[in-house]
Amino acid sequence: MSASATVVDRMRAVVAERSLAAPDAPVLLMVSGGSDSTALAYLACELHRAGDIGELAMLHVNHQLRGQDADDDALFVARLAELLGVPLFSCEIDIASEAERTGENVEAVARRERYLAANEALESLCLHAAAPLADGRIFTAHTVDDRVESFYMRSIVGTGPGGFRSMRYKNGPVARPLLDVSRDDLRAYLAQRKLAGEPVAEDEAGNLWREDATNAHTDRFRAYVRHEIVPRAKERNAQLLEVLSRTMNLIADEDDLLEEYAETLAGQQVAWMEQVEGRAPDYSAGCVLAPALVAEPRPLQRRVVLRALGNMLGAEARVETASVEAVLAAYDETTAAPRSGYVANIQGDLAVSANKHGVRIEPMSAFRARRKRA
Repeated sequence: MSASATVVDRMRAVVAERSLAAPDAPVLLMVSGGSDSTALAYLACELHRAGDIGELAMLHVNHQLRGQDADDDALFVARLAELLGVPLFSCEIDIASEAERTGENVEAVARRERYLAANEALESLCLHAAAPLADGRIFTAHTVDDRVESFYMRSIVGTGPGGFRSMRYKNGPVARPLLDVSRDDLRAYLAQRKLAGEPVAEDEAGNLWREDATNAHTDRFRAYVRHEIVPRAKERNAQLLEVLSRTMNLIADEDDLLEEYAETLAGQQVAWMEQVEGRAPDYSAGCVLAPALVAEPRPLQRRVVLRALGNMLGAEARVETASVEAVLAAYDETTAAPRSGYVANIQGDLAVSANKHGVRIEPMSAFRARRKRA
């Protein structure tokens, strides 16, 4: 079996075994022009022709951070889309200006804007394909290398429950069908396509993909891990990617089991303040955690609080460990009851307060208004 066929079969197996997309599911491909996403475009077309996934479209977001290089990336992706006959959504976003306006990290802003654009494009694709939005998928080109890098990054800065599973194969509409494939495998696949005389896109210099020069800047955290830490680890174990991938999948299996328990427990112990029967709660209004939550095992308490804060802060927000611990500190484990009079201010300007009825998490403005009325 050729290396090319092996990569295609591995992607097909992940899509099927992990239920990443139905055979008729519309799929939006996020394509930057780098080797991984370029390979994803070719591979997805092969799966589409074989009937494994549905109608395709591509999305390219120009972050306007790298001048002419970024413009050339966009031209390359347009050439790739035309070669494959895949519709292309393309947009330009001034990420630096947006980051300056909000005071956020440039990479965080870029990620948020990229996924906002992806969700808009997916909605348009599903409408065109006459398919329910819930069936649509966003495919990203994250590889086992990316997953291992995330594992080490979290090892350095710390992580919460389930963090060492690293990237999920599927998270909402976003799916990662290449998490079992290495970056080297994808680059070999691209080279083999050209060697076999198959149609390939090339930039003005004849490259099969576009290289982002900032990937080599070791002052950036991921690049530092990629170029300094992972190679050293591979010196001790040449099979590092495969070994850590198996380890992370074992962690993921146990994490999934605990998440099921936490989901059930949250349904019993979390009451949302503004909820109409038959409708999703207004998470922004806040919630009350029942007094009985303190009787549950501490790991499950953390996960319930993490879910509640995640709902309130939004999908893109990272819930800080200190915030989770501040909520749990509202319970007195000695008396197995909430600490009446406890008050804390946590991320997102949320207020945590406690009385005999439970632990309340709400916007600080709502907390102050209640106190004023009282």
